[in-house]
Amino acid sequence: MVNFTLKQLRYFEALAAQGHFGLAAEVCNISQPALSMQIKELEAQLGTPLFERRARQVRLTGFGETFGEHARGILRQADELADMARMAQERLIGRLRLGVIPTIAPYLLPKIIEGLSERYAGLDVHVRETQTSKLLTELEAGRIDAAIVALPISEPAFIEVALFDEPFVLVRPKPQEGQPVPSAEGLREMRLLLLEEGHCFRDQALSFCGGPQLRPQAGLDASALSTLVQMVGSGLGVTLIPQMAVAVETRSADVSVARFRDAEPKRTIGMIWRKTSPLAEQFGEVAEIVKAAAR
Repeated sequence: MVNFTLKQLRYFEALAAQGHFGLAAEVCNISQPALSMQIKELEAQLGTPLFERRARQVRLTGFGETFGEHARGILRQADELADMARMAQERLIGRLRLGVIPTIAPYLLPKIIEGLSERYAGLDVHVRETQTSKLLTELEAGRIDAAIVALPISEPAFIEVALFDEPFVLVRPKPQEGQPVPSAEGLREMRLLLLEEGHCFRDQALSFCGGPQLRPQAGLDASALSTLVQMVGSGLGVTLIPQMAVAVETRSADVSVARFRDAEPKRTIGMIWRKTSPLAEQFGEVAEIVKAAAR
């Protein structure tokens, strides 16, 4: 009879995601030998290897891929059972795993966590900051409980609640302060600096400036808004950033900030969670805390 534990499944999931025993052990907060032993015991229970071991990397075997699909479903259902128990107490307690995209996290998280701490005493908030595509994958797999993202997402498996609209502003070198603010068409002729591919904010900016036909110059992408603003301060070009980022990102840069007058670009910020989650009512309350933080 096969008899494995949820803990072993979580160790398996971590190793499958990290592809390395040391990294997976860090994620699971255990020693590497202990993780290795648990994986070996799991494979012994199953009677077949789950991973192909290499010198510096491990990868799933064919059976491991199939096993992983079912294991993730079991873990998701186990998490939902825990959520049901938490819901029975009519308040959010224990651990809240909250995903946030990078163009929101540095600017709203402090106020969000403050609001959650005031509303839910003893709540253990775990934050996952990464790009939208990864958050959607992790939310579907049950590795996070909810996420704060730019809408729309339009995934049938998720509930999405719009919270507020936020404008984009133009950041340009200080010597250009006072000059007329260019239109979307005018931006196409300028040296536009954007986040690297994969960030939804990049796609939103491109949509405003001219859609898919507009391509920023090679070598002028960045992984963070702070880098973009510093590049602008050095005279490399102009950029767009969300309004919430202005106070933090421009305080130490030699740049000017201007609002667009006509057809102002903006994004809708919202919160999403799985439709099957029994904590929908509590997540609605969390969404109100996020909205209050944005004010």
